[in-house]
Amino acid sequence: MPKKTNDEPEGPKPITLHTCAITSAQAVKLRVLLTERGWKFEERPYTLYFAQKDRLTVAVYEKGPKCVVQGRGTQEFVQFTLEPEVLGEAKLGYEEVHNPEMFTPHFGVDESGKGDFFGPLVIAGAYTDETNTRTLMEAGITDSKRIGSDLRIRELAKKIRETDGVFVTSITLGPEKYNELYKKFGNLNKMLGWGHAKVIENLLDLRPDCPRALSDKFASASLIKRAFSEKAKHIQLDARTKAESDVAVAAASIIARERFINWMRDTSRDMGVDLPRGSSDPRVKIIGRELVAKLGPDVLRRVGKVHFKTAHEIAPEHYEHVAKPFFRRTKKTE
Repeated sequence: MPKKTNDEPEGPKPITLHTCAITSAQAVKLRVLLTERGWKFEERPYTLYFAQKDRLTVAVYEKGPKCVVQGRGTQEFVQFTLEPEVLGEAKLGYEEVHNPEMFTPHFGVDESGKGDFFGPLVIAGAYTDETNTRTLMEAGITDSKRIGSDLRIRELAKKIRETDGVFVTSITLGPEKYNELYKKFGNLNKMLGWGHAKVIENLLDLRPDCPRALSDKFASASLIKRAFSEKAKHIQLDARTKAESDVAVAAASIIARERFINWMRDTSRDMGVDLPRGSSDPRVKIIGRELVAKLGPDVLRRVGKVHFKTAHEIAPEHYEHVAKPFFRRTKKTE
C-alpha cells in the first residue's frame, strides 16, 4: 500500500463528544436500550444515569435533561443508535441541511452573568465561516450552559482562540460599571442592546467584510440596531430564540463564560470568600451579609448588581427593592 503523502488532504476527524437535549421519556427509552445491549451502569453525581461500554460513555444529566456521549465511537453511536432509535430525527452530519446559514460568514454574540447577583456582565462575539465552523463542531463547541465544568470551559475557549480564521472579542462590565450603566439605561434589555452593538462593532474592526450578525432574542432586535454607530448600519442583524445552537453564538457564549468565571475566581481570592453564582442560592445572601458586616454596604456595588432584589434583602436600609412594573398585554399592544 503506498504511503500517504503530506499533500493528500485528511478527511474530517470523527467527533468524540456530542451533547443534545433529551426528554424524560427519551431518557427512559435510552436507558432500556443500553441495558438490553449490555452497557454497564455507574452512579455519578447530577446524572439520571451513567453508562459505559468499550471506550464509549453515555451520561444523561438531571438538568435539562441532557445527554452527553463521549469517547471513541461517538459519531457512530449518535448517527446509528441515539438519533434513529431514541430521538427519531437525524441531525448529526446534516447540519448544512437543517441550518445552512451557520456555515456562512457571520458574527455570533452572547452574554454571561446576566442572571448572577455577584460578578460582571460579559458580552462576547465570535466570527466564523464554513471552514472553521466544522473545526469548532469537531472540537465540541456547544452552548456554554450545557457545559458544567469550568476546566472544560477554559479548554474550549483556548481552542476557539487558536482556531484559524476565528475572531473573538468581549467586553466585561464589572459590577461598578454595570451599576453605573444600569442607572443610566434604567433597563437591562436596553443595556444589553448597547453591549451587543458594541461587540458587533468591535468585530467589524477585525472583519469589516462580514455581512451578518446573529444574537439571542433577549428583546427586539431594534434595541441593538438603534445602538449601532454609522459603521455598523449596513450589517444584517438576526435575532432568534435558542441562537446558541449556532456555532458562532455558542463560541461567543463560551468566551463570555470564561471571562465571567475568571472574574469570579480572581475576585473571590481577593475578597477572601467564595462568591456563589446565581441569585437564588441561599449562600448568595449569606456571603453578601458577611461582606456587608465586614466592609460596609457599599461593598455590594463593587461585587454585585444592586438593582437585583437580592441587594435589598441583604442590606434593606441601603438598597431599595424596586418592584418590576406589571403590564397587562392587550390586543392593541401585541
